[in-house]
Parts: sequence; structure tokens; C-alpha cells
Amino acid sequence: MGKADKLVEQAKAHLENGEHVQAAVMGSYETKIMGADSTRNGVLIATDRRVVFYAKKLGGFDLESFPYGNISSFEHGKSMMGHSITFHASGNRVSVKWLQPASEFADFLEVVKAAMSGKDASAPAAAPEVSAGPDVMQQLKQLGELRDAGVVTPEEFEAKKAELLRRI
Repeated sequence: MGKADKLVEQAKAHLENGEHVQAAVMGSYETKIMGADSTRNGVLIATDRRVVFYAKKLGGFDLESFPYGNISSFEHGKSMMGHSITFHASGNRVSVKWLQPASEFADFLEVVKAAMSGKDASAPAAAPEVSAGPDVMQQLKQLGELRDAGVVTPEEFEAKKAELLRRI
């Protein structure tokens, strides 16, 4: 059992009843500890409900959770040290870098994209439902972020955009 597997097993104790791990990848989480920038090595887990970063530390653990519904967008890239991903959720920006190996990161990314689109990982992404309301501009912005992240196709974006603009 590798280090990632051990951390996933430890993190399972902190998941909700019936929540299932769908993908996991090792990485370094950028955070602030006592006001100073710091990195913590751990595992980034995609469940059927949320993204969780879990790190073991002396005498305890760190866990941060991001329900898919709160993630407005994400960015990802690659360097010589591995892949990186940044989530934008509820006004927060969270970055995890040095994600390895590439195959596990690819699986993780597919699970996140599928979950954000409301489909399972084997189904094609569909445009999210957008509720009627006064904040059409915000909904258009979020829809554009989903398109830019590859969660929504340009065609799906245009269809939802036209629907939203008719509400104004």
C-alpha cells in the first residue's frame, strides 16, 4: 500500500455516510499557517460529493472540503514538478501543486469535471441548470467559467446564454 492509499484510507474516516472516493492524487497544498505561507503534503480526493484535501500531521490531520456545488471554476496546468490545480469556491482560492502521477491526476480531473456537470465520469458533460433570478449577469459569468474550464461545451454555453439573455 502506497502513501496515497494510506492517506485515502485515513481520510475515509472523515467522509459522510455513503460517500465514496472516486479518484485521488498526491500533492502539496498551499495554505497559511499562523499567517505565513506554507505547503502541506497530502492527498487530493474526489468523492461523489466533493473535493477533499487531507494531510496527516504530528498528532492530527488537516482536512479541507469543497462541495462540487460551491466550486465556481478551476484552473489546471503542468510543470516539470507535476500537475497543479486551483479551485475557486465561495470566494476562496485554493491551490494544490506537484500532483503526481499524471495518470492519477487525469482520473481525478475527469471525476471533478463530471461531478461539476452533474453527470457520471463516463457520460458527456451537459450545461448546468440555471435558475431564474435577478442575477443573470453572475450566472452568465459562472457559465463562461464552466465553458473555459471545459465542463460545458461552446454549443451548450451558447444555448444557455441565449436562454439567460431572454430573461433580461
